[in-house]
Amino acid sequence: MIKRAITKSILADYRRKKVIVLLGARQVGKTTLLSELSEGKEKVLSLNCDNVDDILLLEGRTSTELRHLLLPYELVFIDEAQRVKNIGLTLKMIGDLKLDTQVVVTGSSSLDMANDINEPATGRLIEYNLFPFSLSELAAHTSEREESRMLEQRMVYGLYPEVVMESYDAKRILISLTNNYLYKDLFAYKGIKKPDLIQKLARALALQLGSEVSYNELSNLLGVDKETIETYINLLEKCFVVFRLDSYSRNLRNEIKKGKKIYFYDNGVRNAILSNFAPLELRNDVGALWENLMVSERVKRNSYAGNYAQLFFWRTHGQQEIDLIEEIDGQLHTFEFKWNTKVACKQPRAFAAAYPNSTFTVVNPQSFWQFVS
Repeated sequence: MIKRAITKSILADYRRKKVIVLLGARQVGKTTLLSELSEGKEKVLSLNCDNVDDILLLEGRTSTELRHLLLPYELVFIDEAQRVKNIGLTLKMIGDLKLDTQVVVTGSSSLDMANDINEPATGRLIEYNLFPFSLSELAAHTSEREESRMLEQRMVYGLYPEVVMESYDAKRILISLTNNYLYKDLFAYKGIKKPDLIQKLARALALQLGSEVSYNELSNLLGVDKETIETYINLLEKCFVVFRLDSYSRNLRNEIKKGKKIYFYDNGVRNAILSNFAPLELRNDVGALWENLMVSERVKRNSYAGNYAQLFFWRTHGQQEIDLIEEIDGQLHTFEFKWNTKVACKQPRAFAAAYPNSTFTVVNPQSFWQFVS
């Protein structure tokens, strides 16, 4: 079994006697991680809220009924908890019981689940995100040398656990994933009126990978208003399909102030949306794939390490740009992603002059391990 980076942190948090919430897209390995978290525990209750019977055990219960349900067990797993109505109130009551029973909750979206949880259960939860495998997790299982050898495979097919473990069938797995699981929670969400628009929007975003995204252009392209585009992108974020970076703007008058870039959490999902699994030598989007892989890996790295860094991109009206800015504790670190190791580049003069204490690093296939580890 490939060890997940957050396992030790979650196990260490058992002592805090709080409900642990594990969020992540479907098929990223949450259920497998739950089995690892139960090692050494004899009395374990597993509830899967894709099953109506398990939902009924939790929905509308009093604190006395919840105590009776949970008390006999050392560990209780509640899988796909976003399907339980008023799950936040239920978790608040569980937290207030202060039982010795450790409760771990998972959700494949942060839609109703996050909205219900954050308000009533504040202070009673510890939240984690789980992503597809990271390159550093795979390197810990094999070696950096082996994962460097597999880099082109990862750029095309991504890092979902089933794809990595059964690489011979990667294309079929990814097509099935995008068709059957990717939008499942999203389509069930009460605000979705045009399910087909979600798929068209995801495709449009996939085609603009690595480029600045205009909501107005997407609105014209898809024939819906700008507010709908923004709402649906927010929902894609909450289902862990995409994430966005805002433009960085502090000192310079000609900096782009309201720009956005949108990345996919997984390269393979992005390529499946486009039905394009061509090898790198036949593609014209290699630079964008490399950038997406590196930015998503940095998101995983920061999340698992508990680094509260903010990520941005930077561009001026004069077309000077920086791929990634990481701001942490007031310090700016800037990165440029280059697939071609022979291409040299420097931090733009305007940025260096405006932010003289910032660092600059070029991340390419020969130097990326320090960036992602």
